Amino acid sequence: MSVIEVRGLRKVYGELTAVDGVDLHVDRGEVFALLGPNGAGKTTITEILEGFRERTAGDVRVLERDPAQGDPELKARVGIVLQSTGVDPFLTVRETVEMYGGYYAHPRPASEVIEVVGLKEKADTRVNKLSGGQQRRLDVAVALAGDPELLFLDEPTTGFDPNARRNAWQIVKNLTALGKTVFLTTHLMDEAQVLATRVAIIAKGTIVAEGPPDTLAGRDAMHARIRVRVPPGAPDPPSLGQTILADGVMEIRAEDPTRAVHELTGWAIDAGVRFETLDVTRPSLEDVYLEITGGEEGTE
Repeated sequence: MSVIEVRGLRKVYGELTAVDGVDLHVDRGEVFALLGPNGAGKTTITEILEGFRERTAGDVRVLERDPAQGDPELKARVGIVLQSTGVDPFLTVRETVEMYGGYYAHPRPASEVIEVVGLKEKADTRVNKLSGGQQRRLDVAVALAGDPELLFLDEPTTGFDPNARRNAWQIVKNLTALGKTVFLTTHLMDEAQVLATRVAIIAKGTIVAEGPPDTLAGRDAMHARIRVRVPPGAPDPPSLGQTILADGVMEIRAEDPTRAVHELTGWAIDAGVRFETLDVTRPSLEDVYLEITGGEEGTE
């Protein structure tokens, strides 16, 4: 069953169309990532789904209800992690989670929530003594306090160092293990690749591609990229449609990378050439994203 259903969503501010005819759905138990450059419409869509912003047109259903109606029962079933939040700095982690859980009819036990977000060892530590990454985990704990079915995570790891980001990713994986559905907005390609079941790319208010990260926009069928650095003075290599990049690196776009590498290495062995580097890669999610969006910023 779909947890989120959106059809023909539009949001207009005067002469500016921030969201233009968006259709999307999110299935129960999946992590859905909405990707896009700054100003593409991610925040507008998310706030409409959360019930914080009115839409101009279209049909929106979150857990089979219209979020624009401000239904208290719907709010009790949804958790939200904003880009920045504020909690009482003098409460402990446990006190904070228990306080927010007390606002709900059927909260999840505070101890379970604290363990899910990896703060078990900090349960009795005051908020102002937590690191930035630990405070972000507490934000997730607050969103989980009411045991919601659906969580909105808005750029959850912005500003994190690599280690803190991977810890946050593990938290999201823990949430899916609990059966939660996650709606994630991010501009980090590796984050979407690791976490998302399905990805939608938005550019200038319109969804321009949607699908699993590995196959988005035909990524799995795109030509592989072979890059090799041939030492100076080496004889000319066979013609494989290559181009020469900076620093003498040769690049080949190959539909059949196995055959292309075989021909290239066969030539090198026969010619007595030793490659300084040899890399074979498929187009990354970031490559697909940049190709689709053109690397442009929006005007949200």
